[in-house]
Amino acid sequence: MLEGLDDVRAQVDEVDQRIVTALVERERLVMEVARRKAQKGDGKVRDPVREEALLARLSNQGQGAGLDGFYVTRVFRELIDHSVRLQQEFLAKHQNPERVSAELVVAYQGVDGAYSHLAAMRHFGPRGGEAVFRGYPSFRAMMEAVRDGQAHYGVLPIENTTAGSINDAYDLLAQMDLSVVGEEIQKVEHCLVALEAVPVSRIRRVFSHPQALAQCSNFLSSLTDCHVEAYTDTALSVQRVGREQDLSQAAIASEEAARRYGLVIIKRDIANQKENFTRMMVVAAKPEKVDARVAAKTSLILATKHEQGALLSCLDSLASRGLNLTKIESRPRPHTPWEYLFYLDFEGNIEDPAVAEALEELREKTSYLRLLGCYPGRTMRESRPPEPRPSRPYNPEARASRPSLDARDLDPSQMRLSSRHRRPADTVIDVGAVRVGGGAPTVIARIGSYASREGLLDLARAVRGAGASVLWAPCFQQSARDVAEKLGADPLTLLEEVGRIAGIPVMVEVLHPSDVDRAVTRADILVVGGANMENPALLREVGRVDRPVMLERGAMASVEDWLSAADYVLERGNHRVFLCERGIRTFERNPMGTLDLSAVALLRERSHLPVAVDACQATQNARLAGLLSESALAVGAQVFVLEVQAGEGSAREPSLSVADLAKLVARLSNP
Repeated sequence: MLEGLDDVRAQVDEVDQRIVTALVERERLVMEVARRKAQKGDGKVRDPVREEALLARLSNQGQGAGLDGFYVTRVFRELIDHSVRLQQEFLAKHQNPERVSAELVVAYQGVDGAYSHLAAMRHFGPRGGEAVFRGYPSFRAMMEAVRDGQAHYGVLPIENTTAGSINDAYDLLAQMDLSVVGEEIQKVEHCLVALEAVPVSRIRRVFSHPQALAQCSNFLSSLTDCHVEAYTDTALSVQRVGREQDLSQAAIASEEAARRYGLVIIKRDIANQKENFTRMMVVAAKPEKVDARVAAKTSLILATKHEQGALLSCLDSLASRGLNLTKIESRPRPHTPWEYLFYLDFEGNIEDPAVAEALEELREKTSYLRLLGCYPGRTMRESRPPEPRPSRPYNPEARASRPSLDARDLDPSQMRLSSRHRRPADTVIDVGAVRVGGGAPTVIARIGSYASREGLLDLARAVRGAGASVLWAPCFQQSARDVAEKLGADPLTLLEEVGRIAGIPVMVEVLHPSDVDRAVTRADILVVGGANMENPALLREVGRVDRPVMLERGAMASVEDWLSAADYVLERGNHRVFLCERGIRTFERNPMGTLDLSAVALLRERSHLPVAVDACQATQNARLAGLLSESALAVGAQVFVLEVQAGEGSAREPSLSVADLAKLVARLSNP
């Protein structure tokens, strides 16, 4: 007899209860780890190698049990992040015994559901005890509440990855005698919120905070007969739409704000950039010490002496001691025309002797210096969530060392910015959590077609589970447009959505200069195909944007021609370029092209740019592609493009199955 729906739901409830019980036990053990670390007085809070190995093991266990590996990774990344926050909080209490933990009052600008409110809840959640989150109408009112003792802490948005620095916030930091004691990063996912599920075309007025409007300017400019109006806050804008009960009005705000005030989301992800984050500073009346085992940042304000090279001399005080400058901002100096205050953030703890020496030297070099605070960093590499790595770490020294090539030097005039003489160190390109050219090989899974959104999503999850780091799917090709038209979707938007859900960066080939601006808003990597390697208009467009570019070699192009094309991109400002060898035309007819491994070795010696190989495209044979990819690894290739079967019955000769992809990724990761 089949169980009823209520019976199954009851079983789900029991599983949920066991999960909560396990979380409580896990948190108890995490706190025990924190106590023992505090007693020993050594050891870092984070152990990236252990975290990455842990995620890899758990992801593999989940996949072995039939779960989506990315789903398992996402859950445990949250658990690890929460555990780190708990340990940092424990050490902070140990360093600052006078800190308030119970009956905490936290101030923010706006009302419940505002992004600052969400960041405050996330930041102070690990504190434990009761916390009161109190909204204020302006940044100044919020800061004054902290200054006057009405609140223990305040959360101040300082910059956004789309709209840039928030000038009013910087000015308030200079004016108020408050200390920066924390940092929080809030993911911003703007939605268009209305009373009911009306078509976007019916919206005639949109309200939101000026920063949110600036971050969604591209979407707003696409609306016709629509008036955009700045308002106090994103969540307050939602309240206004709900209060005025006008179906032609909408607000730009978070999903949480829409939920809290009972409105409907009619359009998601409307920001100009999908990587939309706001950095918040947590301020208090008094500074707080940061344990030396916690990755910390220090912020300060300075004014230079009116001397030639004064700012450079100040920055050298940090650089000469190995202190990484992460932010510099200038603002007009009050009451002193044409002079400026500089706001600096750098990685380091003021308890560190190197930092103390740098600050002492800066006091001698500046006409004004104020320490804003030292606090646990959230934007530092040591603070970023871990990614699963192969169970055996990649060891480049395990491979036989390559002998120096006795090849003729390439013409320096054709290798200006791409030459290793100009930049001896290898270029490393960060694409989210993926590093192109940095240590472990990067695998790009390319698919030639897809028939449905569900099929594309399943494939994206599958290749990610097999070890691929990036998904490459057709977008601007006619075939992709035809499929997307049948599905009633824009191919670029569809690909971006699938990548976000599956947790894998996506790349697209741009065919025309007009494709570039659209691709930049959705895709993580742009591809200039071999046929367009010498298309100056297209190279000019990808050269002016800030997005990684993979430049394929033309079938008849020499290495010199190829590097000249790369220089054309680099000279226009985009230095995130890597090269892809995909086969050249020779006298051979089978395979269709010849994978030029000698060019790979030559490039690794002569150029600092990362080098990829696409053996599937070159050989048109899956078996040979695997063998040649391993050979390319031996001569220095860092990135591997592998074509993957799009589904049952769609296999082409050069395509690998997902299972074969996983085996090859394992061999490339552990040679």
